[in-house]
Amino acid sequence: MFTTGRIIFALLFFAAFFGFLIWAYVKDARLQRKYYKGTGVILLILIGIWLAFYGFVKLT
Repeated sequence: MFTTGRIIFALLFFAAFFGFLIWAYVKDARLQRKYYKGTGVILLILIGIWLAFYGFVKLT
């Protein structure tokens, strides 16, 4: 079912694919730090608001 040529092709394809994924992730991670600075604070504020509403509903 799997010939030697198909196995070699699959291994090369997966190696190239995962190599590209790693390269794209590293490249994108640099841009994420630059453009999305401070989003963690906004996320924490939104979680705090959600917890406040949840606590208010449970107490009433």
